Amino acid sequence: MRAIDRPIELSEAEIAFVRGLVIYEDAEVLALNKPAGLSSQGGRAQVHTLDEMLWAFARPGKARPRLIHRLDRDTSGVILTARTQPAAGFLGKAMMARRFRKTYQAVVAPGVPEPRAGTIEVPLRREMLGREAYMRVCAPDHPDAETAKTRYRTLAGGPEAALVELSPETGRMHQLRVHLAHLGRPIAGDARYGGALTLGGEAVPRLMLHAAALEFPHPAGGTKRIEAPVPVDMAALLERLGLAGNGGEQLAV
Repeated sequence: MRAIDRPIELSEAEIAFVRGLVIYEDAEVLALNKPAGLSSQGGRAQVHTLDEMLWAFARPGKARPRLIHRLDRDTSGVILTARTQPAAGFLGKAMMARRFRKTYQAVVAPGVPEPRAGTIEVPLRREMLGREAYMRVCAPDHPDAETAKTRYRTLAGGPEAALVELSPETGRMHQLRVHLAHLGRPIAGDARYGGALTLGGEAVPRLMLHAAALEFPHPAGGTKRIEAPVPVDMAALLERLGLAGNGGEQLAV
């Protein structure tokens, strides 16, 4: 039995914290709004990951909910878990069949992407630098090439930055980050792939990437859509840049 399959002892503060992240739950699924800075799984620091903290939802004599997908540590937003083994199996197959629809929002710089909307279909390959994994754009015939496709559209733009909506059609590691960098508009706060570290005269607090919505086939039938509000730090940056609400240049695409 893996260590994660045994109950983890959580503090009262950790239990209260993770229960406060819940944005939807029913008998089959549990969805949370993951904050930036929390590892989904496999964190190196001596702190519990989200996967471990799911023991806060375990029912007596039963396993904890299981993650269906992951988000990078510095990405915020919707993350889905299954409460039962049948639900996990159903959702896992739906994920493999690409029946999930993920929608992200990101702040990019400098300025509005050109074109303002489109599809980025550029293969990626993994590269290890020391203990860190990076993804690189590569030719389609590269032996390590993985197909990668991202649809995007600009929601609001100004001279310094833009707010874009992203819909990945594949799920490669760091796909959105590398594709936007390839477009010449890396995500703000993304030091790894060349993102702006200051905007609006202040430091960008983190990677400005948010999993805003997730649409998926529900194990009980039908389709479910779950949304997570933009976190406070990202909302503050958008406000400062004039990209919140009616600010900035609103672009219909």
